Amino acid sequence: MSDEQRLAADWTAIVVGSGMGGLTCAAYLAVAGHRVLVLEQAGVLGGNSHVFRRRSAYEFDAGVHYIGDCGPDGVLPSILRGLGLGDRVAFREMDPDGFDEIVLPGLRMSVPVGWDRYLERLIEALPADEGGLREFVAVCSAVGAEMRWTLLSAVGADPAEVLRRTPMAMAWGRRTLHQLFEHCGLSATARTVLAAQALNYGIGPEEATVGMHASVTDHYLRGAAYPVGGGQMLAASLTEAITGHGGTVRVGQRVDRVLVEQGRACGVVLDTGQELRAPVVVSNADYVRTVRELVGEEHFPASIGKRARTAVTGFPLAVLYVGLDRELPGRTGANLWWHGNTDVEEAFRGLADGRFDEPSSVFVSFASAKDPHTAAIRPPGHANFQVMALCPRSLEAWGAEAASENGGRYRRDPAYLAEKDRVTEAMLATAERALGPFRRYVTHLELASPATQRRYTRSTGGSPFGLARWGGTGARPDTRTSVTGLYVVGQGTRYGSGITGAAVSGIACAGQILGRPLLPEVHAGAVLGDPRMLPARGADWDPLRHCGGRAPRGTHAIPQ
Repeated sequence: MSDEQRLAADWTAIVVGSGMGGLTCAAYLAVAGHRVLVLEQAGVLGGNSHVFRRRSAYEFDAGVHYIGDCGPDGVLPSILRGLGLGDRVAFREMDPDGFDEIVLPGLRMSVPVGWDRYLERLIEALPADEGGLREFVAVCSAVGAEMRWTLLSAVGADPAEVLRRTPMAMAWGRRTLHQLFEHCGLSATARTVLAAQALNYGIGPEEATVGMHASVTDHYLRGAAYPVGGGQMLAASLTEAITGHGGTVRVGQRVDRVLVEQGRACGVVLDTGQELRAPVVVSNADYVRTVRELVGEEHFPASIGKRARTAVTGFPLAVLYVGLDRELPGRTGANLWWHGNTDVEEAFRGLADGRFDEPSSVFVSFASAKDPHTAAIRPPGHANFQVMALCPRSLEAWGAEAASENGGRYRRDPAYLAEKDRVTEAMLATAERALGPFRRYVTHLELASPATQRRYTRSTGGSPFGLARWGGTGARPDTRTSVTGLYVVGQGTRYGSGITGAAVSGIACAGQILGRPLLPEVHAGAVLGDPRMLPARGADWDPLRHCGGRAPRGTHAIPQ
């Protein structure tokens, strides 16, 4: 059967979008024997895990800045190992004595691996808050451990056993971080240190739940790492698992809508008008867009339509990509979390009110220090780093074209260009306050706005963090929907934000489709993929090219 004939009739599952959730789900379906088709509207696979190159000299990560829990029993390594990819993706450990550095006025603290050592550092930095810090860490460490146990072990467990094993998560998981701060009687400075890494999930203490904060913190305190070869290694390896087991992956293919007939998903329609049929459709698109645009509210219960209309996403990001003709003195691979004030809750209230004259805090990720041996990241002796800041949710400051629902032709809009120049200068000024003067050494400078994020991933509001509110506080939907045969994966689901959260949503979704607890299986050591079916990597193998990078747009299949 030719590929074109197969496009029309022979798919058992179609995955819309190639972020970590979509690729992980597609890979597990493929190794289980499904005939899988992945459709990506952009020209490169990977969603927020993709990379891009500039000047034939620098490679920048869109969203892979560091990954936690990458030890032998780590969640993401287990997911990859279960596909037969254990030897194809390696992780370079970041400094266990300080993988993150938190800087506030008058305070500097390195974040080490392990809750006990983390507590010691907190008490050293904030001795007046010792009692509250001990209570805070006791709650969060317990909630983090209990939620990880639930993820890896509780599938099929007796509900009474789950309740017995997760008392702290039941008591605190759905309450806000602000409520835990109040319970512990913590100072504004202590709250800022504890929430300093909130850009990992994109919302402040008054919106973030203790469960979300504890899970993310626990994730990194189990050990932080960076993929050897850069972020594109993840998408490229997952694609090898898909195509090696008979699936097909295509870029430049935008899905206009999901076909629903008699309450069942039965395929998709491309923006070209072509129909592709399959009894299972997995959307890796933004959850709100999936409900309101790809499927249509009329196919869901009224309560779901209402939640989609009133959903709140995480704050969007402005990202400054920087190349220098020299290394930054004194910088290691540790991420820098720099805060210009000591009241993180007030800073988030300012964002909620639309204030963004100059970033009050920035997150700086040093790719060239994390992966110094990958030549594509930067020329020898140069530096490659990113400066990130959260922005207000409304895009009106970026101009009418950028703020319109579909983005318009904002990139040439004078209002957009003026705001982009203003934000670039503001972020440069803040970055130099954090790092010292560097702008005279700049060889590449580029700003990505929330509108950029929305253009590449079609995310609501240009946020890379998924849903902040879906009905009640802390609520997020599961991957299974009320439409038979329709599933949703990615940042908007209950499995959390970030690279690992999205991958977990993918394997959880595949498990629901296949009717088996895949994540507990692979975490226990099961290998479902056959490494012998993976394509060979030649001496000139390039993960970006393998994912469609620099390929022409249009109907383009990733090499089998």
